[in-house]
Amino acid sequence: MVSRKSRRRDDDLPSREEILAFVAENPGKAGKREIARAFGLTGAAKIGLKQLLRELAEEGLVEKRHRRLATPGSLPPVFVANLTGRDADGELLGQPARWFEEDGPVPAVLVIPDRHRNAPQPGVGDRVLVRLISGEPGDEAAHVARVIKVLEKQQGSLLGVIRLKEGDPVARLVPVDRKQKELPIDVNDLGGAGDDELVAVETTRTGRYGIPKAKVIERIGSMKSEKAISMIALHEYGIRHVFPQAVLDEADRAKPVSAKGREDWRKLPLVTIDPPDAKDHDDAIHAEPDQDEANPEGWIVTVAIADVAAYVRPGTDMDREAHLRGNSVYFPDRVIPMLPERISNDLCSLREGEDRPAMAVRMIFAADGRKKSHTFHRVIMRSAAKLAYAQAQDAIDGRTDDKTGPLLETILKPLWGAYECLKRGRNAREPLDLDLPERKVLLTKNGLVDRVVVPERLDAHKLVEEFMIQANVAAAETLEKRRTPLLYRVHDASSPEKLESLRDFLSTLDISLPKAGNLRPSHFNGILRRVVDTPNAELVNTVVLRSQAQAEYAPGNIGHFGLNLRRYAHFTSPIRRYSDLIVHRGLIRALDLGDDGLPEAIEKKLEAIGSEISATERQAMKAERSTIDRLIAHWLCDRIGARFTGRIAGVTKSGLFVQLDETGADGFIPASTLGADYYHYDERSHALVGRTTGETYRLGARVEVRLVEAAPLAGALRFEMLSDGIKGRPMRGRAGKGSPGPKRGPAKGPRRGPSARKTAVAGRKGKNNDGGNKGRPGT
Repeated sequence: MVSRKSRRRDDDLPSREEILAFVAENPGKAGKREIARAFGLTGAAKIGLKQLLRELAEEGLVEKRHRRLATPGSLPPVFVANLTGRDADGELLGQPARWFEEDGPVPAVLVIPDRHRNAPQPGVGDRVLVRLISGEPGDEAAHVARVIKVLEKQQGSLLGVIRLKEGDPVARLVPVDRKQKELPIDVNDLGGAGDDELVAVETTRTGRYGIPKAKVIERIGSMKSEKAISMIALHEYGIRHVFPQAVLDEADRAKPVSAKGREDWRKLPLVTIDPPDAKDHDDAIHAEPDQDEANPEGWIVTVAIADVAAYVRPGTDMDREAHLRGNSVYFPDRVIPMLPERISNDLCSLREGEDRPAMAVRMIFAADGRKKSHTFHRVIMRSAAKLAYAQAQDAIDGRTDDKTGPLLETILKPLWGAYECLKRGRNAREPLDLDLPERKVLLTKNGLVDRVVVPERLDAHKLVEEFMIQANVAAAETLEKRRTPLLYRVHDASSPEKLESLRDFLSTLDISLPKAGNLRPSHFNGILRRVVDTPNAELVNTVVLRSQAQAEYAPGNIGHFGLNLRRYAHFTSPIRRYSDLIVHRGLIRALDLGDDGLPEAIEKKLEAIGSEISATERQAMKAERSTIDRLIAHWLCDRIGARFTGRIAGVTKSGLFVQLDETGADGFIPASTLGADYYHYDERSHALVGRTTGETYRLGARVEVRLVEAAPLAGALRFEMLSDGIKGRPMRGRAGKGSPGPKRGPAKGPRRGPSARKTAVAGRKGKNNDGGNKGRPGT
């Protein structure tokens, strides 16, 4: 703070203007004591200062905030801000979350992210805690603040269901988010919405302390429709689902790219292999034996990827929207694409028999599966055939059809021959090999659940996955060698805390995990092999999965632990991932393949971009999972009282999460409903243990349950345990980690919890986030 002691006598009060200037210079830090110290006031002068401050407050020139003074309309030193957009330089802009009209115009704040490597990076739409700092705010902001903590996603609207009684002038909004309180809605503000209708509302408040009210801004429809269920997830997780008109107009103006300036690969018989209902085809593959005598039994593998960079230029409306979306989002009956359909399903879809621009990589592998070299090319191609996974697999297994018969010897068998070669390299590398079942939700024509299936895992899926992994590695290697900025796909090793927890759990199964040295995926694979075909196989796979870190995007390379790769970047899906588009642009710039490459000024922004698209990826996964939870909860509403078998998929102090065999759905069993004992949470063995009886309910145990309640709005199920726990030692007097569970009492309502399962959804290409596999999610 500024000191004025040297220029004052004890009885010389500062002027009103000097006090106001001091308060403005020290927002949120200037109390009576600080002012007295700054101006050197002691004794009787402090009494005069107190009176002067009272006068200034009565005139509205200063206000008191937690024993500190500030000028009205000023910002406190620490406050919560909503991030609203970016300035012309791409820096984040925000506004204080709490601001009232009487305080004047809402100030714009230039928000500087925390650059610490492990700190979550904020993006547009986030709610953050910030601290005012000195700095140049720029033309579009009045203040500069640095992020202390990312708090949550702050949506501009609230989603809920209307509850309306005939003749009542005020309706109620029951929010989808259980943390939100019900809100009154004047019938004149319903916008035509009726009882039991899902709506989006904006909230208003009369004055600083008025009761908040809601006003309908969007009617979504009946809660019985799938649209309503997926819209809940879109609003809940802040997923952009409506393209601005400028983006659509820009996409409509796009013209097909010509072959000029590109290598002509139209005679190379590249084929696409996708799910049968795929609408876009962004990768095509080809393989042939290497004729070079210096590489006996080697293979040449070619991967061609849709050239999205040719249509989506840096700084355009489509580019900005793709950046904000980060990725496509897949629901059971629809896709929320990253790019308009004119681009994703038309101009960039590698359709059979049609000319399309592509970025291609040609890779040469030795007989042992080791990649010897690779080159990138910007080409014009023409897909020779569109195949489905099962169709290609059937042909290899001897069941050809009219389409695959002519392709078997010349195209399909060479693909499988190359895959056998690449498998040798994969086996030598030994990536993490988890074996967890996937479930796919199939819907009826009315958008409701028809059934839940576990698709067969085919070699056709694994083939495409391995081809894509190698293409991604080649992209990272090329950009690193050329010293071109890129976003790596990084996957860190497990934290010491997670490893210790895993080690404790495995010890209860008489399985050891090394304590010293660097753990590699092979260590975990050895553990997984020990439990193959045993009752504990799914349990151990689940716990190992939970011990792993989460993959993300970053400009700094730390390798990919799960794939056991030193460098890795996403290159194979620019239609649906912004990270891949950045990698394409990097290759164009590094290899001088055009004028639409990576902009020179982007290096300093890559860290923030990586954090933002990592966050949108996590939000997309949550939205997909919560939509499936709600669909299944709605499906099971009419089966209250039915019995189901399943496994305990989660154990907490408050109860058990059970995953059903039939659907893969998760439901909660409160500990208070388990028998008549007091249950303690044994963290080491992932179990609830009866304090007196020793009855134990452990993670992974098979159980039978009865459905007690289904809440579609929350996507929650509540079960009653029908199976007895296994016999064990009473908790009383036992040493070790653990904490008491709740005493027996009234059962609580349904709760949602974390699930170890991974669910693929109908209509999704299902490509692996890390490996490009179209049938299985990755690390």
